[in-house]
Amino acid sequence: MSTARDLSTAQWRKSSYSNGDGGNCIEVADGFTSVQPVRDSKNPDGPTLLFPHPAWSAFITAIKSGDLPLTP
Repeated sequence: MSTARDLSTAQWRKSSYSNGDGGNCIEVADGFTSVQPVRDSKNPDGPTLLFPHPAWSAFITAIKSGDLPLTP
């Protein structure tokens, strides 16, 4: 089973928590069926992680609710 995706046309956007100082930032690309592509904004040619949509939604919900607090 192949999990490869063609991300050549992906429109990447930075996390809303990015403050532009070159710190720890991620980018996501919307519009992919069943997966959420995520990459390190400092290394756009590096690896991309593909999370199943339910797992990504649970992660975002946990951050927003404070169950996974963001730390500097």
